This record gives sequence, C-alpha cells and structure tokens, in this order.
Amino acid sequence: MMHLSKSQLPGTKALPEKVLQFGTGVLLRGLPDYFIDKANKAGIFNGRVVVVKSTAQGDTSAFEKQDGLYTLCVRGIENGRKIEEDIVNASISRVLSAASDWQAILQCAANPEMELVISNTTEVGISLVEDNVHGTPPVSFPGKLLAFLLARYEHFKGAADKGMVIVPTELLPDNGRKLKEIVVQLARNNKLSEDFIQWLLQHNHFCNSLVDRIVPGKLPAAMQSVTEEALGYKDELMIMSEVYRLWAIESSSEKVKKVLSFSEADSGVVIAPDINVFRELKLRLLNGTHTLTCGLALLAGFDTVKEAMEDESMSNCIEAMMMQEIAPAITDIYIREDAAWRFAHSVLDRFRNPHLEHRWLSITMQYTSKMKMRDVPILLRHYQRTQEVPAMMALGFAAYLLFMRSERTADGRYEGTANGVTYTITDDQASWFHESWKRLEPAVLVRTALSNTTLWGTDLCELKGFPQAVATMLNGMMTHGAAALVRKAGAEAALAK
Repeated sequence: MMHLSKSQLPGTKALPEKVLQFGTGVLLRGLPDYFIDKANKAGIFNGRVVVVKSTAQGDTSAFEKQDGLYTLCVRGIENGRKIEEDIVNASISRVLSAASDWQAILQCAANPEMELVISNTTEVGISLVEDNVHGTPPVSFPGKLLAFLLARYEHFKGAADKGMVIVPTELLPDNGRKLKEIVVQLARNNKLSEDFIQWLLQHNHFCNSLVDRIVPGKLPAAMQSVTEEALGYKDELMIMSEVYRLWAIESSSEKVKKVLSFSEADSGVVIAPDINVFRELKLRLLNGTHTLTCGLALLAGFDTVKEAMEDESMSNCIEAMMMQEIAPAITDIYIREDAAWRFAHSVLDRFRNPHLEHRWLSITMQYTSKMKMRDVPILLRHYQRTQEVPAMMALGFAAYLLFMRSERTADGRYEGTANGVTYTITDDQASWFHESWKRLEPAVLVRTALSNTTLWGTDLCELKGFPQAVATMLNGMMTHGAAALVRKAGAEAALAK
C-alpha cells in the first residue's frame, strides 16, 4: 500500500506561503490548519503554511515523505447525528526545524505574501526568558518570533503594510496581549532600535484567541489499520478530532479580518471585538460540568465520560445540571439565553462522542482549585438569582467531598476507594481532607469544608439550605452508594424535563 502523497491528489494547486506556524502539534493540525485547508478548497484564503518545529524531539521525515499531507479523521456527534469524515489536509507546504533550518525560517520574513503567524508552544512557551534575538536560533518562542519580525522589518525597510497578524492559540487568557508585552520587552532587552519597536507596536496585530476542539491525535492501531484499508493508502501523520470546532479571535481591525479570510469558510472561526463570552461558555458549561460531575461519575462506577453518557440515569443528571442549573446561572446581559442553550447542547453532543476516551479520574486532578475557579462562581450566581438549593450542584459537591476521603500511603500519596477500586488523589488539598475525614463526623466535615474561605474565597455555609442538602446527599451516598443516588436523581431529572 502506498503512502499518502501528492500523486494521490491530482490538480492540487501550488498556493503561496502566507502563514508561519510555530508548532507541529495535533491541535494546530486539527483546528487552524483544518480551517485554512477548508478555505483553500473553497477558493477563499488561497495560502499555505510553513511549519516551524522548535523542539528537538522527533523528526520531520514523515512530512517530507508525504509532501506535507495528512488525513484528519473527524469523528463524533453533531445535532444528535453521527459524523464520520476523512479529510486529506493539504495546507502545509513544508516543515522547517528551528535547530537546523533557522536561516530558511528567517528567509520567510522576506516573502511579501507572508501575513499571519500562528503558535501553539504550550502555556510555558509564552514567557519572558533571557534571550538573544541574534541567536541561531533564539532559545524561546517569543525570541524566535522577535527575530522573524526584526528580519521582516529590515528587509522591507519598516514598511507599514508589512506588519504581521499574530494569533497565539496557547491556553492562556489574553494570550495575544501577553505575547506582545513579552516580545516588546525582549526587543528592549536586546537594545533594538526605537524605530523598530514603534513598527512592532503600530503595524503588527497581536490577537487574543481561544481554541476549543478535542484532538486526541493518533488513532488506535486497529482503527488506523481499518481506516487506511478503506482509504487505500498509509498515513503516518493521520490524526483524529471531534466534530466541534471553535477558534475565537479577538479583534475589531479590518486588516485582521481581511488577513483571516479563511473565517468565511467555516462558522467555527469567530472574529469579535470581545471573546470573553466564548471563554465563559466553555469554562462554565463544559469545564464546570465536567468538574461538578467527575467525582460523582467515578464513585458511581463510570471510568469515562462516554460510559457515563451511555447510562440513562447518569446522562440525565449531567444534562439537568448543565441545562437547568448552570445555563440559567450564567445568562446575563453578556450571554444570551439562546447562546447558552445552543452551546450546552453542543457540549452534550461532545460528551456523547463514542470515539473519545476521556477518563473521569484525569478530570479530578487538582479537583479543589477547579471547583473554586469553575463552579463556585456559578453557585454564587445561582443564589443571586434564586434562593433555592441547586440539587445537582449539591450532589456534585457531596460527591467531591466523598471522593476526597483518603488513606495515606507509605510513599506519601493519598488514595481513595470506590467500588473496590483504589484511585490516587492528585490535589494540593489532599492532606487537609485526609486529616479532616480522620477527625470529623460527615455532617461536621460538610460544614467545616464549605465554610473554609481559604478553599473557596467565600463561606458557602451562608448559602441558604446548601450545607444541609450537601450533608443529606453525602449521607445518602455513604449509606446506599453513589450509583443509587444517581439512579434516584436521574429519575427525578427525567420527570422535570
């Protein structure tokens, strides 16, 4: 069987290189490169991507062997409908190594059609380190970006229209603003000219952005083999993604909109003056629901999100928490009710994706800080709107407290047990909960934990009826088991639909 190559894509046009992309990872290939390829095929963007490989691990031979082509296998559920689509992505023109091809990367700065920089270098990548912009290459991602921009400034003699649009996708709030501040500081640290710094500030657009798509990467071996057999070629770069996709980019600039013309090809690209609404929807409805249900699902005997969604009772609990408690609590003058409901329905489709193995235990990592950041604000907003106890949130809190009951191992780890299975608690507050469970009765523990302002930044015992509801549900789980409470709550949620 042949490898995927251009010979299997007759008629592919040699489009100009318009994008410099820092990172070869699956998120970039499954989201920004997906949008660019889709637009190219629609005759809209008409540009290709030069990828910069910054890390020493791995090589670029697979990209060379396959002419930069790779298959993106889109698998999942959209509006209740099963989606399976295999797309040959032709957006990448070449992959250059920062370690061995640095001069070739700098030469891209002289390309007048180059107009966009994309990055995903992990959150650590957007940080200020001591760096030499004249290094071959500079050590950090901001240093490499600065060197590229300096080369462009010098080649085009500071032309105003040769500034770049720069869109980082690292999962940091205000990632564009932070990257801009670091690049400017590095320019000053390297004693670059004030004229260049003004060009950097005035003629380059650093845009905050938010990405949301699960891209697990390589397919399981058996699935890869079946897919290759069906497609008729081998593909070392084949990756899988879910159906849902969002790239929210913050800008009101007409130049930015023109450069990002690929946004016209897919509604998953949103260019808006303020993208906080998208961050809030994701943080509360997706991440917040995950966090409030992870302990409950694990204690009830479910290993993965997919398994939980296949169980009618657990699925009803998750849906009720999201649709009846979280969504109403976050709607305000910034988030319309219909937008919250639409996003919530898309999240439920994502949770039901049969191709994703998202383990509940991995979601429990740093459980306490996630609850504080993602869910306590929702709980407080709920009480601002209504003084009624949110039953599903109370059940989620009770499960969290029970999950955190542990024994300390000889090597200093904290382990809990559910359904005869031992699990490791990875949480900065594990020691506090271990000691509290050892000395306090459950009803007292509930009040002690909920009133701990160090944990939550507020006293949750002041919320009318909430500590009593949590204590009742905790007692129910300890007496009858979490699965029994899930069945009962699920049945009640079904009646309330």
